[in-house]
Amino acid sequence: MFKSSAFYRQLTLISYPALLLWVIIWHGLLAPSEMVAVWLKPLVWALPLLFPLKGILQGNPYTHAWANFVLMLYFVHSLATLWTHPAERGYALIELILTTAAFIGATYYARYAGREQGLGIKKKGKVTNAGKAPD
Repeated sequence: MFKSSAFYRQLTLISYPALLLWVIIWHGLLAPSEMVAVWLKPLVWALPLLFPLKGILQGNPYTHAWANFVLMLYFVHSLATLWTHPAERGYALIELILTTAAFIGATYYARYAGREQGLGIKKKGKVTNAGKAPD
């Protein structure tokens, strides 16, 4: 795998907006709902992806990390659709591929960019036996 954040940033910058565009196209044009207004279903599916978009475009490692929680909604949705809606399996497969690519890109970008910027959880020093009663 690549040990630099540049590749994973590009992967995220391609797959994340593509996923956003895809859910709008899928739920708004290709398979609109007959139960709700045509604009409502794409809005509901696009809205969660808009929350971390600014931080992703700015290259914030922290935003990339928590964006994965949002991506899990789309991952689960694509798997459920693959299982339950045979007519929409092709659409769900595209969503699964884009979600997986965005997840991998965001995860590794957060890891490597965080290291490059000196971010991260500080490790505690070694625990010594000082103060412990001898056996």
